[in-house]
Amino acid sequence: MPKPKHSNLRAFQDRFPTEEACLIHLKIVRFGERFACTKCAKEATYYRVASRRCFECEHCGYQVYPTAGTPFDRTRTPLRDWFMVMFLFCSTRNGVAAKEVQRQLGVTYKTAWRMCFHIRRYMGEVDGDWPLGGHGDGGKVVEVDKTFIGGHDAQGHDDKAVVLGTVERDGDVVTRVIEDRSAESVTPEIIENVTPGTRVHSDTALAFSGLGKHYRHEAVNHSIKEYVRGDVHTNTIEAFWGNVKRGISGTYVWVSKKYLPTYLREFEYRHNLRHAPWMMFDCLLQALPKARAV
Repeated sequence: MPKPKHSNLRAFQDRFPTEEACLIHLKIVRFGERFACTKCAKEATYYRVASRRCFECEHCGYQVYPTAGTPFDRTRTPLRDWFMVMFLFCSTRNGVAAKEVQRQLGVTYKTAWRMCFHIRRYMGEVDGDWPLGGHGDGGKVVEVDKTFIGGHDAQGHDDKAVVLGTVERDGDVVTRVIEDRSAESVTPEIIENVTPGTRVHSDTALAFSGLGKHYRHEAVNHSIKEYVRGDVHTNTIEAFWGNVKRGISGTYVWVSKKYLPTYLREFEYRHNLRHAPWMMFDCLLQALPKARAV
């Protein structure tokens, strides 16, 4: 049986044809079809209040607002516009620029930037960071690598952001913006995200030289043009870096160090759900209440 694919634009428009449909869907996602009323404690069906973005209990009239505690609350931007931008983030490979959202929706740049920022934030919330790798021969191989993003690369000025990536082959990726390229910055992050005893592959950078104390560590020597030795390589993480850098340079043009982690979370989210693209939009929507409660 073939796996479901990405939802296309026509399917999205059929699913959410109106503002009302978006509000009802948000209510079901956050509260369910029927649930116990906070005021009267009875199991109740909640009916739509026409003049407000809320639903009221069939027994006592207590009202709940599906948008409360989300970025959708107290905003004049229609829910359908929010859903559309979330859909675009989940269906594109290289991201969506705030300027493009501004053009498509006819909103101000400030509004478009805020929408994109919150969507990336919730991508990080729903994705989370699970331990990578595992013990024994059955454990997945984890590749680790550093890359440098942003900055002007002026001579004598090391102003690029240093990013560490750990990826489980055919599994998830975790990224971290770190202080510098030293082992003191690199090793603790790897230990936090990779299960002890895992097979770990890297290049021969000095920052990875001490990994043998914690992992079954092997390295390829890029300086002598060694990129693969048996199953030892870092091609998976390097392919991920290529996707990130193409997205940043082609879509966002430039990203500041301050907001770089949220952009990395966006690319992580799409990578980690690549085998279930039909789930991306719904998982992101379900993250909204959870992220607010943190």
